[in-house]
Amino acid sequence: MNDKKNAEKIYLFDSTLRDGEQTPGARLNYEEKLEVARQLARLGVDIIEAGFPVSSPGEKRAVQDIARLVKGPVICGLARAIKGDIDTAWEAVREAEQPRLHVFLGASDIHMKHKLNKDPQTLLEQGVEAVKYASQYTSDIEYSPEDATRAREEYLYELLEAVIKAGATTINIPDTVGYTVPEEFGALIRRLKENVTGMDKVVLSVHCHNDLGLAVANSLEAVKNGARQIECNINGIGERAGNAALEEIAVALRIRQNHFPYYTDLNFSEIYRTSRLVSKLTSISVPVNKAVVGLNAFAHSSGIHQDGILKNKETYEIIDAELIGGKAAQMCLTARSGRHAVMDQLNKMHFSLTPEQLEIIYGHFVELADKKKEVYPEDLEALVLDHLSFTEPRYRLDYLQTISGSTSIPAAIVRLKREDDSTTEEVAVGAGPIDAAYNAINKITGLSIGLDKYRLNAVTHGRDALGEVQVEMSYQDRSITGRGTSTDIIEASVKAYLNGLNKLLRLNGYGENS
Repeated sequence: MNDKKNAEKIYLFDSTLRDGEQTPGARLNYEEKLEVARQLARLGVDIIEAGFPVSSPGEKRAVQDIARLVKGPVICGLARAIKGDIDTAWEAVREAEQPRLHVFLGASDIHMKHKLNKDPQTLLEQGVEAVKYASQYTSDIEYSPEDATRAREEYLYELLEAVIKAGATTINIPDTVGYTVPEEFGALIRRLKENVTGMDKVVLSVHCHNDLGLAVANSLEAVKNGARQIECNINGIGERAGNAALEEIAVALRIRQNHFPYYTDLNFSEIYRTSRLVSKLTSISVPVNKAVVGLNAFAHSSGIHQDGILKNKETYEIIDAELIGGKAAQMCLTARSGRHAVMDQLNKMHFSLTPEQLEIIYGHFVELADKKKEVYPEDLEALVLDHLSFTEPRYRLDYLQTISGSTSIPAAIVRLKREDDSTTEEVAVGAGPIDAAYNAINKITGLSIGLDKYRLNAVTHGRDALGEVQVEMSYQDRSITGRGTSTDIIEASVKAYLNGLNKLLRLNGYGENS
């Protein structure tokens, strides 16, 4: 490991709660955003971009409480180069231990002409005025020239010199559409360091998208050429093909220290848990072959590989799963386990529950333990995320019965309970029992909701394993993801559908009644 006295630090700027949440369907409610922010603080990221406060009152409220309650990292709010945006962003982050304002404005000719309809000089002046305006609130100001990698380089020099002189302390270079390749991007970063007056007095940052699958490679190449802050997301989620994956960047810097003489302050043992939490709450599965955190990242099927691993792990593994916390403690709970054992396991998993919440989870644990001989940590985690979904749902499953068979017509009886405890029951048929249940729910709600994707995975192993269902749903111009778990896959499917339905109904307010 590099000696921190002789190495430079790389700052990790996590945008999972802002850019990551722009993944289609990956909307988090207020409490879910807060839970992810707390976990990011445990992970040890340097900066959390908590959101885009001006986008909605619910978003502003979530950022405000993250700023107030989450300690350790810098808490950052995003704003366009508009005074109203900057005012709102500051109102949201002002209570943070270390607040930051992040201002952005388009810099490429294509953005100027087709999106902003303004000339380069006008936009340069707008950027300078925005930074000056933000400086009345804080001295920690980040500036991003959007679509920088397609901007004219001479214009970038002029613009960045001006905003640095105006008070920007971090300059971020976004590869907004994932256009560049590593050699090209690294050379741009190097030329900016060499040609922009004042660049030696600020932190140079990069923000890479993955449209060509090069976001991590571009980010690392930027570090070699002078960048000292990397903007990235857990599991690489984000717009379109996603953003640079935080876990891949951090582990690459750690494993290849002979190539990257830098360090981060990340708590590596929290990587796996953070990945799982973000995946569960956003309902975006981690591909099995995903680097660092995928289920197959440490799996070996080839006989030659297995033989080598048994003789010496280093023959075919360069990363120890223990480094990222990938081997969860396998203490199994049973129906005879008491509240203390359950609470102890929850504490080890960093869930901070109130006595009331613990009683709710313990009740569901007992129900599950009656169905399964052994309850694993993954099962317990699924229970917490299922039953403490952080917002009172508008519809809950009260009763479910399905009929299916090789010669019968699939049908379902579904009874839902509303917020006021009133119930409505409907019967429907379908192509199968799950389709029939979804049709019955649509009849109850009066909404014609489309099902775009359906995925079923086992949470743990064995015939009695919890089944986890993830669905992608659409209604009018909106899309959302939902998840649900149960030892009965039809019940899990219905729970997932209801989870997505409740998100759709509260989409604009992050659970405004909670």
